[in-house]
Amino acid sequence: MKPSVIAPGIYLVHKEAGETSFSIVRSFIEEVRSAGIRRDKLPVCHGGALDPFAEGLLLILAGQAARLMDLLHPVPKTYEAEIAWGAETDNGDLHGRVTARGDAASLTPARLEEAVRAFIGWRDQVPPATSNKRVGGERAYRRAHRGEEVALPPSRVYLHQALWLGHDLPRSSTLQLVCGGGYYVRALARDLGRAVDALGHLTKLRRTAIGPWEDPPRRVHLKGEELYPWCASRQVSEAELSRLRAGEGIERGALSAPAWTLPQGFPDPQAPIRGLSRGLIVAMLREREGRLFPAPVLRGPL
Repeated sequence: MKPSVIAPGIYLVHKEAGETSFSIVRSFIEEVRSAGIRRDKLPVCHGGALDPFAEGLLLILAGQAARLMDLLHPVPKTYEAEIAWGAETDNGDLHGRVTARGDAASLTPARLEEAVRAFIGWRDQVPPATSNKRVGGERAYRRAHRGEEVALPPSRVYLHQALWLGHDLPRSSTLQLVCGGGYYVRALARDLGRAVDALGHLTKLRRTAIGPWEDPPRRVHLKGEELYPWCASRQVSEAELSRLRAGEGIERGALSAPAWTLPQGFPDPQAPIRGLSRGLIVAMLREREGRLFPAPVLRGPL
């Protein structure tokens, strides 16, 4: 059952295949508007889009959480992807135009296992032409949909883990992967297909988790200490909060360890410290020369 009024925090939402990420954001904005709340008082955005054909966990950020979107980028994202072998499409998924065909008859689980190992770790990845990347101030997918040629530079991306869940060779395979922010699973399917001389594209994609949060059966609202549990924490007094609001530092004090730890070997996200007051987040803090400084102080608690 949906709450009657949107409150600050992060909402875990299941996006269905066929929906757009923005349509879900728009439904939240309508709820804010219908409650008589001005959008500038309670901004709403998503914490990383899913392609329309994909399904799974979408994060909706409300209120001051929208200012902290960058904290979500470096934490692990988990996906399950179905890859069809034998053809490459212009956008990397089943709705694209087939641009080349390959022969998948010789594919074996062992060959695919060997191929995917080469993609583990940090690599340069060329995003799909229909990605959300900006080219000359415009989204690449808009140019691609107009029929313009789009050549995107490679981005440095990280793949932590890749596990084949099953094969229906030579037709398809299902892969589970854990990656960092900015990773394009469509590009992995493309590059894997080329690596095994079979060519490939995605037919299904589901995001099952972001950090500690899993794809929910119904909408879930997170606030306070439920947010950013990969960050260490420090209790902040009212007097200290006043100093932070003035841009001053406070003593480092006693820090509580993160409530959730990243997978072993995953790159350190260099997360800030949560400043907590009465169970809510009032500031993010960075340590400098033995003191904690605002990064930033929030305009309202989370």
